[in-house]
Amino acid sequence: MTAEDQIKETVSKDDVVLFMKGTKSMPQCGFSSRVAGVLNFMGVEYTDVNVLADEGIRQGIKDYSDWPTIPQLYVKGEFVGGCDIITEMTLSGELDQLFEKEGVTYDKAAAEKIREANV
Repeated sequence: MTAEDQIKETVSKDDVVLFMKGTKSMPQCGFSSRVAGVLNFMGVEYTDVNVLADEGIRQGIKDYSDWPTIPQLYVKGEFVGGCDIITEMTLSGELDQLFEKEGVTYDKAAAEKIREANV
């Protein structure tokens, strides 16, 4: 199975997928840590894919999304963005809207706390 096939299968099978450096419990870069921290704090169930464990996936996800950086968040098979985009969407409430539209369960009060802490 090619890296592209593995990526397609993962983003199709799981509702929320974060391609990151490290794991959700042990991120290995600040940007991955920020996005995983947001998802963890909001109680989102998601699959983490450690790109450091597989060079094919590490380069493959960049080619797949045509996005040069990691982390990358996918919701219902669609690329949402990297760290800066996810941060902006969290602070504006757009991430909440996306999760609601796609039927992804999350803790709305936790999302509000993130916004309150960043005013």
